[in-house]
Amino acid sequence: MGFVQKLFGTHSEHELKRITPIVDKIEALHDEYDALSDEQLKAKTQEFKARLAKGETLDDILPEAFATVRAAGKRVLGMEHYRVQLIGGIILHQGRIAEMRTGEGKTLVSTLPAYLNSLTGEGVMIVTVNDYLAKRDAEWMGQLHEFLGVSVGIVLHDSTQDERRAAYACDITYVTNNELGFDYLRDNMAIYKEQLVLRGLKYAVIDEVDSVLIDEARTPLIISGQGSKSTKLYEACDVLARQMERGTGDGELSKMDALMGEMKEEDGDFLVNEKDKIVNLTANGVAKVEKFFHLENYADPENLEIQHNIILALRAHNLMHRDKDYVVSEDGQILIVDEFTGRIMPGRRFSDGLHQAIEAKEHVKVQQESKTYATITFQNFFNKFEKKAGMTGTALTEEREFREIYNMDVVEIPTNKPVARVDLEDAVYKTKKEKFNAVVDSVIESYQKGQPVLVGTITIDTSEMLSEMLKKKGIPHNVLNAKYHELEAQIVAEAGRHKAVTIATNMAGRGTDIKLDDEARAAGGLKIIGTERHESRRIDNQLRGRSGRQGDPGESRFYISLEDDLMRLFGSEKLMGMFNAMGVPEGEQIEHKMLSNAIEKAQKKIETNNYGIRRNLLEYDQVMNEQREIIYGERMKVLNGESMRSSIIKMTTDFVEKAVDLNISGEHNQEEWDYKSLNEMLLPVIPIEPVKSDASVKTIDELKHVLKERAIKLYESKEAEFPEAEQLREVERVILLKVIDARWMDHIDD
Repeated sequence: MGFVQKLFGTHSEHELKRITPIVDKIEALHDEYDALSDEQLKAKTQEFKARLAKGETLDDILPEAFATVRAAGKRVLGMEHYRVQLIGGIILHQGRIAEMRTGEGKTLVSTLPAYLNSLTGEGVMIVTVNDYLAKRDAEWMGQLHEFLGVSVGIVLHDSTQDERRAAYACDITYVTNNELGFDYLRDNMAIYKEQLVLRGLKYAVIDEVDSVLIDEARTPLIISGQGSKSTKLYEACDVLARQMERGTGDGELSKMDALMGEMKEEDGDFLVNEKDKIVNLTANGVAKVEKFFHLENYADPENLEIQHNIILALRAHNLMHRDKDYVVSEDGQILIVDEFTGRIMPGRRFSDGLHQAIEAKEHVKVQQESKTYATITFQNFFNKFEKKAGMTGTALTEEREFREIYNMDVVEIPTNKPVARVDLEDAVYKTKKEKFNAVVDSVIESYQKGQPVLVGTITIDTSEMLSEMLKKKGIPHNVLNAKYHELEAQIVAEAGRHKAVTIATNMAGRGTDIKLDDEARAAGGLKIIGTERHESRRIDNQLRGRSGRQGDPGESRFYISLEDDLMRLFGSEKLMGMFNAMGVPEGEQIEHKMLSNAIEKAQKKIETNNYGIRRNLLEYDQVMNEQREIIYGERMKVLNGESMRSSIIKMTTDFVEKAVDLNISGEHNQEEWDYKSLNEMLLPVIPIEPVKSDASVKTIDELKHVLKERAIKLYESKEAEFPEAEQLREVERVILLKVIDARWMDHIDD
């Protein structure tokens, strides 16, 4: 902590001081509300609604509303909100992010602002990261809300349209970020008003807010359908990619090479830059592509598609790894693995043809490239809410991003009991082999004394390899990775038992508490082992945070090697060279302050880089977002039954005006007027009598006036054919929406 912070206190400490008087008011009501009968407590909901109707604000009734929820929680769930949970609830009501450690009861905290804000009748969304948590929280916390007369809905992946509409109409709705985002996009593709499911975006409380607003912000939500392009080129490029040789190096010039004016000698057909995830062809590679596809010049613009697809095929083979970036399902689907949680993301596809390139690589059916119907980033979607708040165990490292992109500040909430977990220095080894041997030894040592262990891995591969190593040593254990996520919660809940050993990819099972039994507590609590550092410090902190809940004992340690991706790609070569030259005996741990600094430096570098990627995505989407707002706004007007009659008449007369301006020139010389081209443009759209020379029409303005009158007369005669005008209005609405959608889809697909 810097000198200034020591002197004046942190931002969080300031904010907590400002909230203290409100918390004191809630606590002062404790005995009075505890003494109320169930009926009196339930009656509070109607009383609060009546007070709001008379002009009081949510802030005015906050202390009493929170005291009501606190008393109800004790009766219905047998859980009473701690003081720190009341603080968290106030922060969430204010539209901010509450950073609360794992095991501090975030789920219970959300009941406070959810109940208070539901009293306006405009709906509250509790947003979670997966269906399991949405269902669990709705059923668990829903009991408290329903006791107080507040309706609770839940939206799951397989919910029908009617179930969704009913759930969103409830006072409080539990839903995942993906389902909510897709429902918003689908609502804005609806042709009939009856198809709409949402009722406005008023207030959202986002659980695991860092996961939703940061980790998933790099992948926009996309609704797409079948395109018309052939898939043969993907297969051809895959055949060629298998015949090409990877060169050494990454194609980057060092500063020294550039200064000396030296060009590196390129070998192989292509070079891979793993750091920036880029593939480039060498001169040899270009020649190979030209020969394979019989091209005269690879760089010609007409070969753009081949250029794009061969790079995709090489990326699929050299940068996308099976069981790390994706898995292949039994029915031949390529399923993306979320790099942050290790979970499978059904329904998501890599964009820009990369998914098809991977399908070709894995010899499964190559799906046709899709056409984008609707898309939005999570940044722009959640910024549509009038008020949004978030909870997580780790947000401070990304505080700047929350403030700059989402206009939300982060307040660190103190723990209910002091944290007793011990975070040990990293154990560093020269090679991966030595590192994994040390991990297994550490697991065995804990297992023998009865201490539960949770081993966190970044990839499915690593989790399965460690599992094999432990099997050979006869250590019983559970494996939790993207392949077995149905068992997730059950395995995680049991990870705190005496002698339990659990291997999990990253943050699988996040949101489920690991509770210790008495023997495990006596053996030292949950031991966390990280098998390598993640690109983001926040993900490392999440893994550590699985241990030491509610003052429990525990320890955490990361095991890393100089061969790990993070060190290999981002560590300084000088430092690596120094440690390699030290001649450390095999299997011995390297301890050096410079190493810890190098790791932190590398992580900060990547975090800044990833923030840049997300910021660019947002800036790119920002332009489209303004257009999206206009289009969706116009669609909603049409959908909500505004009469389009005057708009259609204006479109018709505008078209007449345009047709005349484009085809008729020479103000007073009618012989030069090109009636043929005017009719060719006008009649297919407005089938009036063909336009001919007319002595009574002397100027272009008169011609426009006559044609507009004829067009309106034609429209009115069509209108008269319908027994009821509303029938025509409905036809107009459907046609207008379909035309708007077709044009919008072409625009976003380009």
